[in-house]
Amino acid sequence: MFSASEKLKEKGLKVTPQRLAIYKVVHDMKNHPTAENVADAIKSDFPSISVGTVYKVLNVLVENALLKKVKSEKDIMRYDAMVEHHHHLYCNETDRIMDYADKELDELVADYFKRKKIKNFKIEDVRLQITGKFKK
Repeated sequence: MFSASEKLKEKGLKVTPQRLAIYKVVHDMKNHPTAENVADAIKSDFPSISVGTVYKVLNVLVENALLKKVKSEKDIMRYDAMVEHHHHLYCNETDRIMDYADKELDELVADYFKRKKIKNFKIEDVRLQITGKFKK
């Protein structure tokens, strides 16, 4: 069971109503929302919250590894609550991003880079964005 307050506490962050609401919204939306999407989603509970405040809270959550940033092909910054290793399927038509986990793909990519060894570069992580169109 997901507990936003416990996750914040584990990272040593102060649990505030705004942080809780923003973190819960990103976690519950599961669609890689923008800061504006998050602000719209919490407006009823926090009518005076600014998009700037939402950005600040999102950045704190990213800095503390509770969220990840995902940039769309249209250079729109989105946020992902799934911090475990995974890739993304990106739809050119709708700008929709969907999580995609595949252990076999991970192993293929890891084996490839073990063999290739990029000179003067240490790979820390490989995440793919697979671009296409979702069938209707």
